[in-house]
Amino acid sequence: MWKKEDSRPQGVPDISTGSPSPTFGKDPGGAPVSGRAAACISQGIRIKGEITGSEDLFVDGPVEGKISLTNGSLTVGPNGAVKADVTAREVIVRGRIEGKTIGRDRVQLWSTGHVTGEVQTQRLAIEDGAFLRGKVETGRPVESKGSDNRGSGSSNDKATSGVSVGSGTAVI
Repeated sequence: MWKKEDSRPQGVPDISTGSPSPTFGKDPGGAPVSGRAAACISQGIRIKGEITGSEDLFVDGPVEGKISLTNGSLTVGPNGAVKADVTAREVIVRGRIEGKTIGRDRVQLWSTGHVTGEVQTQRLAIEDGAFLRGKVETGRPVESKGSDNRGSGSSNDKATSGVSVGSGTAVI
Protein backbone atom coordinates (compact mmCIF):
# COMPACT_ATOMS: atom_id res chain seq x y z
CA MET A 1 0.00 0.00 0.00
CA TRP A 2 1.26 3.48 -0.90
CA LYS A 3 1.98 5.85 1.98
CA LYS A 4 2.66 9.57 1.87
CA GLU A 5 5.97 9.02 3.72
CA ASP A 6 7.15 6.65 0.96
CA SER A 7 6.87 9.35 -1.70
CA ARG A 8 9.13 11.80 0.15
CA PRO A 9 12.85 11.75 -0.71
CA GLN A 10 15.09 10.62 2.14
CA GLY A 11 16.44 13.37 4.39
CA VAL A 12 13.67 15.83 3.52
CA PRO A 13 11.64 16.73 6.63
CA ASP A 14 7.85 16.67 6.46
CA ILE A 15 6.71 20.01 7.85
CA SER A 16 3.02 19.07 8.06
CA THR A 17 3.37 16.00 10.30
CA GLY A 18 6.35 16.99 12.39
CA SER A 19 9.96 16.81 11.53
CA PRO A 20 12.43 14.01 12.06
CA SER A 21 14.89 16.79 12.89
CA PRO A 22 14.31 18.01 16.48
CA THR A 23 14.78 21.67 15.55
CA PHE A 24 13.13 22.01 12.12
CA GLY A 25 9.99 24.11 12.52
CA LYS A 26 10.94 24.88 16.12
CA ASP A 27 13.61 26.97 17.74
CA PRO A 28 16.26 25.07 19.75
CA GLY A 29 14.25 25.76 22.93
CA GLY A 30 11.35 23.75 21.51
CA ALA A 31 8.89 26.60 20.89
CA PRO A 32 7.31 26.64 17.44
CA VAL A 33 8.68 29.10 14.95
CA SER A 34 6.12 31.17 13.04
CA GLY A 35 4.28 28.95 10.56
CA ARG A 36 5.08 31.50 7.85
CA ALA A 37 8.79 31.81 8.75
CA ALA A 38 10.49 31.87 5.37
CA ALA A 39 14.05 32.33 6.58
CA CYS A 40 16.12 31.34 9.59
CA ILE A 41 19.50 32.58 10.75
CA SER A 42 20.84 30.01 13.20
CA GLN A 43 23.61 30.14 15.80
CA GLY A 44 26.27 29.03 13.33
CA ILE A 45 25.62 31.94 10.92
CA ARG A 46 27.02 35.45 11.54
CA ILE A 47 25.57 38.33 9.49
CA LYS A 48 27.12 41.80 9.17
CA GLY A 49 25.25 44.15 6.86
CA GLU A 50 21.72 44.94 5.76
CA ILE A 51 18.84 42.45 5.65
CA THR A 52 15.73 43.48 3.71
CA GLY A 53 12.64 41.58 2.69
CA SER A 54 8.90 41.18 3.04
CA GLU A 55 8.73 37.68 4.57
CA ASP A 56 9.04 36.49 8.17
CA LEU A 57 12.52 36.00 9.62
CA PHE A 58 13.73 33.97 12.62
CA VAL A 59 17.12 35.05 13.99
CA ASP A 60 18.84 32.80 16.51
CA GLY A 61 22.41 33.94 15.92
CA PRO A 62 24.46 37.15 15.79
CA VAL A 63 23.38 39.91 13.39
CA GLU A 64 24.94 43.39 13.06
CA GLY A 65 23.72 46.15 10.76
CA LYS A 66 20.14 46.85 9.72
CA ILE A 67 17.02 44.67 9.41
CA SER A 68 14.03 45.90 7.41
CA LEU A 69 11.07 43.59 6.81
CA THR A 70 8.37 45.62 5.06
CA ASN A 71 5.46 43.25 5.68
CA GLY A 72 7.08 40.53 7.71
CA SER A 73 7.60 39.52 11.29
CA LEU A 74 11.00 39.33 13.00
CA THR A 75 11.47 36.79 15.77
CA VAL A 76 14.73 36.96 17.73
CA GLY A 77 15.26 33.55 19.27
CA PRO A 78 16.72 32.90 22.72
CA ASN A 79 20.25 32.70 21.29
CA GLY A 80 19.77 35.70 18.97
CA ALA A 81 22.00 38.74 19.46
CA VAL A 82 20.94 41.60 17.17
CA LYS A 83 22.92 44.85 17.10
CA ALA A 84 20.90 46.64 14.48
CA ASP A 85 18.12 49.08 13.75
CA VAL A 86 15.05 46.89 13.22
CA THR A 87 11.89 47.72 11.26
CA ALA A 88 9.14 45.12 10.82
CA ARG A 89 5.40 44.69 11.04
CA GLU A 90 5.84 42.65 14.23
CA VAL A 91 8.92 42.10 16.42
CA ILE A 92 9.08 39.23 18.92
CA VAL A 93 12.12 39.27 21.23
CA ARG A 94 13.25 36.18 23.11
CA GLY A 95 16.95 37.05 22.85
CA ARG A 96 18.74 40.41 22.64
CA ILE A 97 18.25 43.51 20.51
CA GLU A 98 20.49 46.55 20.76
CA GLY A 99 19.37 49.49 18.60
CA LYS A 100 16.20 51.20 17.43
CA THR A 101 13.26 48.80 17.18
CA ILE A 102 10.18 49.73 15.17
CA GLY A 103 7.28 47.28 15.14
CA ARG A 104 4.45 48.84 13.15
CA ASP A 105 1.76 46.61 14.69
CA ARG A 106 3.35 45.07 17.78
CA VAL A 107 6.53 44.49 19.77
CA GLN A 108 6.52 41.57 22.20
CA LEU A 109 9.24 40.91 24.80
CA TRP A 110 9.25 37.41 26.22
CA SER A 111 10.58 36.77 29.72
CA THR A 112 14.03 36.02 28.25
CA GLY A 113 13.97 39.15 26.04
CA HIS A 114 16.51 41.94 26.48
CA VAL A 115 16.09 45.22 24.55
CA THR A 116 18.39 48.23 24.75
CA GLY A 117 17.45 51.26 22.66
CA GLU A 118 14.44 53.09 21.30
CA VAL A 119 11.18 51.14 20.79
CA GLN A 120 8.31 52.47 18.63
CA THR A 121 5.11 50.50 18.15
CA GLN A 122 1.33 50.63 18.36
CA ARG A 123 1.16 47.78 20.90
CA LEU A 124 3.82 46.66 23.38
CA ALA A 125 3.64 43.41 25.36
CA ILE A 126 6.23 42.73 28.05
CA GLU A 127 6.32 39.45 29.97
CA ASP A 128 7.44 39.23 33.56
CA GLY A 129 11.26 38.99 33.68
CA ALA A 130 11.96 40.84 30.42
CA PHE A 131 14.55 43.66 30.34
CA LEU A 132 13.95 46.97 28.57
CA ARG A 133 16.25 50.00 28.69
CA GLY A 134 15.58 53.03 26.51
CA LYS A 135 12.89 55.26 25.10
CA VAL A 136 9.45 53.80 24.40
CA GLU A 137 6.69 55.30 22.23
CA THR A 138 3.42 53.41 21.92
CA GLY A 139 -0.02 54.13 20.54
CA ARG A 140 -1.29 55.48 17.28
CA PRO A 141 0.10 58.79 16.03
CA VAL A 142 -2.36 61.68 16.19
CA GLU A 143 -2.68 63.80 13.09
CA SER A 144 -1.69 67.32 14.09
CA LYS A 145 -4.29 69.97 13.29
CA GLY A 146 -3.21 73.58 13.64
CA SER A 147 -6.45 74.77 15.26
CA ASP A 148 -6.89 71.83 17.65
CA ASN A 149 -4.71 72.39 20.72
CA ARG A 150 -6.04 70.03 23.39
CA GLY A 151 -2.64 69.47 25.00
CA SER A 152 -0.94 71.52 27.67
CA GLY A 153 0.22 74.02 25.10
CA SER A 154 3.85 73.03 25.51
CA SER A 155 5.91 72.97 22.35
CA ASN A 156 7.51 69.73 23.58
CA ASP A 157 4.27 67.70 23.43
CA LYS A 158 4.57 64.50 21.39
CA ALA A 159 2.11 63.86 18.57
CA THR A 160 1.21 60.42 19.89
CA SER A 161 -1.54 59.04 22.00
CA GLY A 162 -0.84 56.34 24.50
CA VAL A 163 2.39 56.27 26.44
CA SER A 164 5.64 58.08 25.85
CA VAL A 165 8.44 57.28 28.27
CA GLY A 166 11.75 59.11 28.26
CA SER A 167 15.10 57.39 28.48
CA GLY A 168 15.53 55.23 31.55
CA THR A 169 15.52 51.68 32.78
CA ALA A 170 12.57 49.37 33.10
CA VAL A 171 13.23 45.95 34.54
CA ILE A 172 10.07 43.91 34.43
